[in-house]
Amino acid sequence: MRRTVGRLFLLLAILLIGLAGLLVGRTTLLPDPQPPPLPAPSLPVDAGAAAQRLGQALQIQTVSYLDPAKVEPATFLAFHRYLAHAFPEVHRALRREVIHDYSLLYTWPGTDPTLPPIVLMAHLDVVPVEPGTEGRWSHPPFGGDVADGFVWGRGAMDMKGTVLGTLEAVSLLLRDGFQPRRTVLLAFGHDEEIGGQAGAKAIAAVLRDRGQHPALILDEGLAIVDGLLPGLSVPMAFVGVAEKGYLSLELVAESPGGHSSMPPPQTAVGILSSAIHALEAHPFPAHLDGLTGRLLDSLAPELSFLDRLVLANLWLFSPFVIHQLDATPATRALLRTTVAATMFEGSVKDNVLPARARAVVNLRIHPADRIESVLAHVGRTINDPRVLIRPLDGSMSEPSPESPLQTPGYAWLRRTIGESFPDTRLAPGLVLGATDSRHYRDLSPAIYRFLPIRLTIPDTVRIHGTDERLAVADYADAIAFYARLIRNTSEPGPAPSQSPPPSP
Repeated sequence: MRRTVGRLFLLLAILLIGLAGLLVGRTTLLPDPQPPPLPAPSLPVDAGAAAQRLGQALQIQTVSYLDPAKVEPATFLAFHRYLAHAFPEVHRALRREVIHDYSLLYTWPGTDPTLPPIVLMAHLDVVPVEPGTEGRWSHPPFGGDVADGFVWGRGAMDMKGTVLGTLEAVSLLLRDGFQPRRTVLLAFGHDEEIGGQAGAKAIAAVLRDRGQHPALILDEGLAIVDGLLPGLSVPMAFVGVAEKGYLSLELVAESPGGHSSMPPPQTAVGILSSAIHALEAHPFPAHLDGLTGRLLDSLAPELSFLDRLVLANLWLFSPFVIHQLDATPATRALLRTTVAATMFEGSVKDNVLPARARAVVNLRIHPADRIESVLAHVGRTINDPRVLIRPLDGSMSEPSPESPLQTPGYAWLRRTIGESFPDTRLAPGLVLGATDSRHYRDLSPAIYRFLPIRLTIPDTVRIHGTDERLAVADYADAIAFYARLIRNTSEPGPAPSQSPPPSP
């Protein structure tokens, strides 16, 4: 008996040693940490003057509303006039076109017209300030105050900072006598916050008609994030190479109605509440493969040995990793298609049973899913014939194709990020929201989504929220980034193909 037990312990020890060897061996196969790049020479950005110009731009309330009657066209035209006043060099040297009444397309012709252009995107519109929250702002939401090292106001980060930042960069280069080799296009839509159907979509159609297939399309998306994961030793510059899809579903339940003193077992509101609870209680499957897996591979070399060991052996530790990523909304959204109940409507009076209840859920679709599979999941999960499920009219989109990393466009971004932010490391990432770049998908495969600003996780709630602000120093760095990027895309080298991308 003792001999048998001893053999079992020996076998167990051998298995444990073998498992440990396998885990450590897989860990050593992870890529080495990225070497810190050499910074480029500094650029003469007048941060104070640039911040003042941005602050003045934030005072112009270019707010987008779903209800067209609330939109004030005069504010967009006033913003056009302000840009012309603030950047006279740009408006003398570049051709400006007004697209679909309020969007802007600037063209800076290159010296070599055979080279495909680059497109730097941004949008002119901002989201409204939620009524009743104005008093919570440290500075008035449309005051454009420059104080305490920040420019404060709606649109500072999203995304007038990019509109003016690219124009500041072009002005800087013009004053230095620079002329790009390849054409530079600045594409500023006016309705991104409500889907970009009249703005970016119209600009993309113009470029399509002109046969343009850009070597690089850069839009908003991810940024430089510090503190995303515990133990991450360096700030990470995340470049969005794909974005989630977008879908809003209307859920409707009807009942006879009547007086609240004689309610049925479940009212229309109760029926919908059960449906929404079912969706929240049964999330979509998590995905650690594909782009999420490549993102984790990029993070792993910057983590401790134990964390690297876990990420290198997801075949064993995936439940633990999923549990950890599920702990915060920002990382949970990387894993799966998300569902957010955003609207609920019921009775017109507190003692009247609702004859009709309506709810809206917004879904951001993971690249592993599609609209068709999402609808099937929602139907199976609710599983109640009393609930009508239908997509809302308007904006919906499938997840984007994943942009390749072996393109000149990505190489230009990698070099420029390294030059501008030498303390960071680069990683491809997934954009959780929808951007105007979705309207450009058939123009080029080289679509990337990156904002050259530094964020902490608490900063992210300021975007579309209270106390939106942009650090003056970060704004100066962003201006320098765009100037370096334009310079880097003009350096001699093999020209990318001008052929259109394959159909997704």
